[in-house]
Amino acid sequence: MLDQALRILKDVFGYDAFRGNQAAIIERVAQGGDALVLMPTGGGKSLCYQVPALLRDGLAVIVSPLIALMDDQVATLDELGVAAVALNSTLSNDEQRLIAERIRRGEIKMLYLAPERLVQPRMLAFLQGLDIALFGIDEAHCVSQWGHDFRPEYLQLGQLAELFPKVPRLALTATADKRTREEIVQRLHLEDAERYLSSFDRPNIFYRIVPKEQPRKQLLAFLAERKGDAGIVYCLSRKKVEEVAAFLAEQGFPALPYHAGLPSELRAYHQKRFLNEEGLIMVATIAFGMGIDKPNVRFVAHLDLPKSLESYYQETGRAGRDGLPADAWMAYGLQDVVFLKQMLANSEGDERHKRVEQHKLDAMLALCEETRCRRQTLLAYFDEELAAPCGHCDNCVDGVQTWDATEPARQALSAIYRSGQRYGVGHLVDILLGRDNEKIRGPGHQHLSVFGVGKGRSESEWRTLFRQLVARGLVDIDLEGYGGLRLSESCRPLLRGEVTLELRRDLATKAPKSTSSAASQLVQSHERDTWEALRALRRKLAEEHGVPPYVIFPDATLLEMLRSMPTTLSAMGRVSGVGARKLERYGEAFLDVLGGKAEPASTPVDLRHELISLVRAGMTPSQVASQLKCTEKNVYALLAEAIAEQQLSLEQALDLPEELLGEVQDAFLDGEGELPPVAELAEQFRGRVNEGVLHCVRAALQAEFQA
Repeated sequence: MLDQALRILKDVFGYDAFRGNQAAIIERVAQGGDALVLMPTGGGKSLCYQVPALLRDGLAVIVSPLIALMDDQVATLDELGVAAVALNSTLSNDEQRLIAERIRRGEIKMLYLAPERLVQPRMLAFLQGLDIALFGIDEAHCVSQWGHDFRPEYLQLGQLAELFPKVPRLALTATADKRTREEIVQRLHLEDAERYLSSFDRPNIFYRIVPKEQPRKQLLAFLAERKGDAGIVYCLSRKKVEEVAAFLAEQGFPALPYHAGLPSELRAYHQKRFLNEEGLIMVATIAFGMGIDKPNVRFVAHLDLPKSLESYYQETGRAGRDGLPADAWMAYGLQDVVFLKQMLANSEGDERHKRVEQHKLDAMLALCEETRCRRQTLLAYFDEELAAPCGHCDNCVDGVQTWDATEPARQALSAIYRSGQRYGVGHLVDILLGRDNEKIRGPGHQHLSVFGVGKGRSESEWRTLFRQLVARGLVDIDLEGYGGLRLSESCRPLLRGEVTLELRRDLATKAPKSTSSAASQLVQSHERDTWEALRALRRKLAEEHGVPPYVIFPDATLLEMLRSMPTTLSAMGRVSGVGARKLERYGEAFLDVLGGKAEPASTPVDLRHELISLVRAGMTPSQVASQLKCTEKNVYALLAEAIAEQQLSLEQALDLPEELLGEVQDAFLDGEGELPPVAELAEQFRGRVNEGVLHCVRAALQAEFQA
């Protein structure tokens, strides 16, 4: 089973080996078992249902929550030569009827559906009349009522267990804590499912969190080194999304706004542009992102604080899905905390739910103020231990300075208490700095004992201190009043002098050390022209085929082409991500760009992948020669090459009587030491077997000896 799966992986998808849990998951589902798969974004979840779908008889049904994601997957599969369709609301009745007919005739291998369409009685009845290979339920965390991606239709997918008891079901998600996992199992009736929990770590992402001072200026400094890269900038409000998108456009960055308040046609148009064009920046609320499959998003920037570590992980995880370096950058300040706490206080839901959300926000704040490795903290939240600091986050690279903030913290707490626990940070800082202005004189705060005690520190230092006191839970925000600060119970030991307080010192904002992330920056200056030519060809082909550029080849594949510089189609076929169909379609064009002189397309030495497919389909060497319009001699030479590299077995390649095959093998093995050259045995078998057969047998024996 696994051998077959590996052949599909190479021939269809162009990859040589499975990653992580993929092989185990594929084997489980291909043999008819259920599975719950937790795998980080970019970990290769789609292969977990696409490969078993090609291994099993019948139609694979994939449940996906977004039309954009379905269309993306279908376009990708179509480029690979796999018959896939999406049934959704964008199709006319006639188009839907045509697809249904093709499915009945067995012409379609994978069907993508939204959950609300799948659970319609007519659709379920239609599927019950077919041979179903498997159900793949993507973005399965949408079943959880705790998450912001909750989709009520997902709750009805549990009935698949009763209606299709013998069909394996596979639930997949990139973001699910323990409680959400249990909810998925319970609601989808996956009690017998094998659970596959991959590491949450995304080692290619560099995490950086900076104190918010002049956010637009800070964002521009971050983007300055990333011109030409695709990225996402997240903001909390729709108004801010539009303002930031306009600001970036004025500064020469191609930026588009995206939020739920925009007309649906405009949202769809902006999303399509983001997927199809290179180097666009999407400025968005969290309405944008779920199911975005664009692998070469080089950065995700947050101008506002996410409300939980789940959200932060999911949103930052949209960067670097191709495995190349990417950045997760965030600017955060006290106002973010005030805003989110007010949102939480005004939200619907019982007290228990609000307490859970408050804990999630507290964990997010703790990551921002963390003095240790950010990645260790993030993974620990998901119950995963990273043994050593990652060396690939701002805290690891820059180092973190801490200071004894005990006395200044007491002064700050005293200012809150003595002014009546109702004023915001600006007023409190004015008191500590001894600013004699109208706002201070009005309530008579110039007479407080703490007035002017903090003159030895700057305004930004005091603001940082108040932010950290709130993040540590030593100070609360009065959400019923005007957002003033008040003391919390947990600050009493500090006020009484029973404990000390160490806080992180904000460093001057600076660019990451040697962490520029763009794929273009992985390219050396002498490679730049070739790299841009490869990207230009990819763009041209993508436009011709009406698909996003990464569907032709992702950046990681182009980079491997650039590094390995193949000069023949055979060598191009060994580049990761180049399957048989893409080699046939695009191989020559990319070889021309790389400067290699490819042999004519009809020469079979450059069509080994196509030859392998024909042989596996049962064609004899003479039939293959006829199909490829070349000589049998060339076909046998290619067969020997494929056997030597263990892409074909001898039995697959040759249709010889067992006795005759044994006689040829014995002739090679009769001597001592190395196998004799074919020329020595050619006369012995002249007229009985084609000389090409001898080359194939020798290649098989040679491979056996080297194994």
